[in-house]
Amino acid sequence: MKHSRPFKALQYTFGILVAFFTLAPYLWLFISSISLRKDLTKVPLKWIPEHVTFSRYVDIFTNEGNEMAYTFKIAMGNTLFVGITVMLISIVVGSLAAYSIARYQFPFRNSITYVFLFSYMIPPVVIVIPLYLLLSELGMLDLKWTLVLLDLTFVIPYVVWVMQSYFRSFSKELEEAAMIDGASRLQILWKVVVPIVRPGLLATGVLSFLLTWEEFFFSLLFTSSLESKTISVAIAEFSGKNAVDYGMIATGGILATLPPLIIVAMFQKQLVSSMTAGGVKE
Repeated sequence: MKHSRPFKALQYTFGILVAFFTLAPYLWLFISSISLRKDLTKVPLKWIPEHVTFSRYVDIFTNEGNEMAYTFKIAMGNTLFVGITVMLISIVVGSLAAYSIARYQFPFRNSITYVFLFSYMIPPVVIVIPLYLLLSELGMLDLKWTLVLLDLTFVIPYVVWVMQSYFRSFSKELEEAAMIDGASRLQILWKVVVPIVRPGLLATGVLSFLLTWEEFFFSLLFTSSLESKTISVAIAEFSGKNAVDYGMIATGGILATLPPLIIVAMFQKQLVSSMTAGGVKE
């Protein structure tokens, strides 16, 4: 059925409004990052600054004496390490668990699936006190690997829940044919199953990385030194005791969003196709 012109106009108007309210904060963040400090404290604030400067971006990458720039670079490296490590471990462990749930028959199989979902839904604040006491006793506070373990507690359940739907989305005939040819279960998984669900693995890996990248709560509570601090906590601590450099905070925010934006742009097709592939049985 063809839609009338007023309906299409309403659709476009709604889309423009959604895009504006989505991009406006990011646009203001960029404007703040290139504005002079005095312009950011003027009342009323202006969308278009009178003077533009990119000195903060230059300082972050070139000025070794700038404490904020040094902190940003170290924290960015820590976040990349934690994000990539969590992504790789969660994809391997979560995919194997999801494949077992999808293909093997064992007691309480469906219950275990919902346990994974339930564990993903538990608010971190509920378990933070016992976690802190336990990690303190084990001497594992303020370590990057501790953040990796903590992030895996909510990323792996997400991977298991998503990937088991992909493994169930295609029939077992290809696996049975490979088994008749003498292939082992691991060979079937690697040579038959993985190529079929590769778009799902890629999309789930990207989303796992993004979940880890935006994590703030655990990083704030379980890290204190620069050696293990992540980018979200570092930017939050850019505010000084006596003054706040809103321009530097905005610059850090812009740069911190670039890796996720680049990754999403690179794998946009896989992400979109993966949203429907898992629900279609081949």
